[in-house]
Amino acid sequence: MKIGFIGLGKMGSNMVQRLLLHNHEVVVFDFNTSIVSDLEKKGAIAASDIEDMIQKLPDTKIVWLMVPAGKPVDDTITKLLPMLQKGDILIDGGNSFWKDSQARAARTAFKGVEYIDCGTSGGVWGLQNGYCLMYGGNEQTCNSLDPIFSSLATEGGYLYCGNSGAGHFVKMVHNGIEYGMMQAFAEGFELMEKSPFAPDLEKVAELWRHGSVVRSWLLDLIKNALDQDPKLDKLSAYVEDNGEARWMVQSAMDFEVPVHVTAASLFTRFESRQNESFAMKMLAAMRNQFGGHAVKTK
Repeated sequence: MKIGFIGLGKMGSNMVQRLLLHNHEVVVFDFNTSIVSDLEKKGAIAASDIEDMIQKLPDTKIVWLMVPAGKPVDDTITKLLPMLQKGDILIDGGNSFWKDSQARAARTAFKGVEYIDCGTSGGVWGLQNGYCLMYGGNEQTCNSLDPIFSSLATEGGYLYCGNSGAGHFVKMVHNGIEYGMMQAFAEGFELMEKSPFAPDLEKVAELWRHGSVVRSWLLDLIKNALDQDPKLDKLSAYVEDNGEARWMVQSAMDFEVPVHVTAASLFTRFESRQNESFAMKMLAAMRNQFGGHAVKTK
């Protein structure tokens, strides 16, 4: 199949390369022209701008967006819509909020353009191992994209999840679970690191990769990280979040579903960004006031 691809960051660039390996024609555009040039050398068709990309696609156009969530997606759709016709397909493969995806599907439907929301998991290893894809939208349209999805995905790694918004909803939950798993591993390894037994953490990570009920790709990554930096001395204890766990907590509130682990994992990331927590100071102050308990002062 022939497809246009906008957004060539780490994920997008690797996805284009995987499509090329499966003999698809990919017309690529990114504001970073060096990435476009690199992919052109690997077989992609370079586009100088979005208009040029659209002109190089067949009559029924398929465009995959791999841009940051929020305004960048909306701005790109605004740019694309006047150039698209009824029956064209627009795929958002990034991490967008599922309610935004529903609104965008309604927006593009006015012109007869099919909007597919596709959650994409696999990280920087997707080129080699394949991706896990979860998508929503018109089922017939999604079925027509099977050659694209099957080429990108690992074996058994793609699923139609339902109507518009379903793909990004399932991906949101996927990432919320990921937050909890990552937090559990982090806490467990810190406990071992602080214990009097001083086990070799890299060897423990390697051990747990074999036969353990907690073996996972995350554990593979822990093993790699500890192999490169056994004490993680090169890292700062500052952890960002990309928004998915926030959306999951918000959605859980809407549906009145308790998501204790995801919420606690998200708030722990917030805590990592505080050099001096006002809340902790307030706790110390209250203990001192009501019980005369000792406090540490500057």
